Amino acid sequence: MPNPFAPAFDRLPTTIPVFPLAGALLLPRGILPLNIFEPRYLNMTQAAMSGDRAIGMVQPTEPETANRAPEIYRTGCAGRVTSYSETDDGRILITLTGLCRFDVAEELDPLEGYRRVRADYAPYRADMSEAAAADIDRERLMTALKAFLGGRGIDANWKAIETLADDRLVAAMSMMCPFEPSEKQALLEARDTADRARVLVALLEMAGGGASDGAGRTSH
Repeated sequence: MPNPFAPAFDRLPTTIPVFPLAGALLLPRGILPLNIFEPRYLNMTQAAMSGDRAIGMVQPTEPETANRAPEIYRTGCAGRVTSYSETDDGRILITLTGLCRFDVAEELDPLEGYRRVRADYAPYRADMSEAAAADIDRERLMTALKAFLGGRGIDANWKAIETLADDRLVAAMSMMCPFEPSEKQALLEARDTADRARVLVALLEMAGGGASDGAGRTSH
């Protein structure tokens, strides 16, 4: 069932703030919690909340330096703030729900320290449609997932995971698994759920049951 609060495809905002965060993946209908504490991103969040509540998640292609903002991948995903709370120590906790992928048509001048782009959603209109049944090898995916997570000592609620519909399973595991940024980008840019499932299985099987490198994700 479509979200009654989500905008229609032709009402998606053309100009959106973007949050460059390496290793963070948002997919259509996916749920991404974020802990906001840098002043520029606090400004971004407050501006989004006073407008259409849209924020675009993108990944940088290189580390940030003191002298220049990093280049970003040209494909991201717009999300809508669906949960918002403030903390006593000056942070904002939000949840983004994925709406639609976009290509960066143009980067605009920053505003109050945060970056903005003109978003082209046209190639991804299908993201806003109800997900069709995807032809995925669920048994192979689950086998690879158990080996991947088990090899890293990551606990999972398998009972809950096994109840997820195929499209939700692929999206959730694509977002949650600790892949490299370039691998996350490959999952984002996959054509559809079936294609993303194939990429996901390939990444899981290539990683095998090796030990974790201890990498994590922090928000700004």
